[in-house]
Amino acid sequence: MFFSRKPSGPVTWLVVGLGNIGDRYDRTRHNVGFDAIDQLADKLDIPVQRLKYKALTNTALLGGEKVLLMKPVTYMNLSGEAVEQAAAFFKVPPEHIIVLSDEVALPPGKLRIRQNGSAGGHNGLKNIIAHLHSDQFPRIRIGVGGKPHPDYDMADWVLGKPQGEDRKLVDSAIQRAAQAVETYIKEGPQAAMSKFN
Repeated sequence: MFFSRKPSGPVTWLVVGLGNIGDRYDRTRHNVGFDAIDQLADKLDIPVQRLKYKALTNTALLGGEKVLLMKPVTYMNLSGEAVEQAAAFFKVPPEHIIVLSDEVALPPGKLRIRQNGSAGGHNGLKNIIAHLHSDQFPRIRIGVGGKPHPDYDMADWVLGKPQGEDRKLVDSAIQRAAQAVETYIKEGPQAAMSKFN
């Protein structure tokens, strides 16, 4: 007997993980947003692989709401193109677009949830703000730690893969970020922030 996991009704939330498409970017610091979407997809037992709105997508029931999970395929610094297309199609306001991204200003394993704010130097967030003409969307930032010394190239750092203890901390933050998405949708921003920040 086959039971459809497809939720009915319109999509009311977008959950967007930021990252870069391609094997060379798998499991890098910059791709923790993708990893969090994969975590949610595993938990919900749905593949996020339908190419739509310049992203790999699937719909799911999360926190009692119909949600579109998204992994933009545009490369990180053009993520806004995918978000803008999906938001326009489903008429989802910025307050219902949760973006998951890496954060070098946070130690590995820490999460920071905000309801809105600046891009904080993150090119993916910057592009989403530009395309939505708004910074009023929630974001869950996943700490990957800062570069080890000032001379170290930032691009090399974020495109590197955490090792050892850092890997464990980042993986646990990715799991908690996936849980935080559900809490945010189901119980609201304050509950999510007090539980996961």
